[in-house]
Amino acid sequence: MADDFNTQVIAEFRANEGRVGGPFEGAPVTLLHHRGRKTGREFVIPVMYLPDEADPATIYVFASKAGAPTDPDWYHNLVAAGETTVEVGTETYPVAVEEITGSDRDRIYAEQARRYPGFAGYESATTGIRTIPVLALHRR
Repeated sequence: MADDFNTQVIAEFRANEGRVGGPFEGAPVTLLHHRGRKTGREFVIPVMYLPDEADPATIYVFASKAGAPTDPDWYHNLVAAGETTVEVGTETYPVAVEEITGSDRDRIYAEQARRYPGFAGYESATTGIRTIPVLALHRR
């Protein structure tokens, strides 16, 4: 079911210059490419991002997995690879992957939760279980 949803969102994203409706209506969305570290398979998933206000070449993505108790596979794949490709709007470009931790992570996550309250709910759901990872994707 998630694959069908993602397939529809990806098609809508590509047909509408990076804009989508539904739960992503009005939110910044990127298509995140990644390769399975065990399978070698190529994957593309839509995720919301937060642009870095001081550095237009950097966006932040959040491994929330909608508040699930485990990190999403794409997070592990990106950390292992250290680089990937993203689609933002009508552009496709390579990025370096950097995990953000500590107070920087907390500040960036808090801003995303302020803008999109669902992320505050995901954090509540994972409290005491895991800290939702934040990745910076730096355009190369």
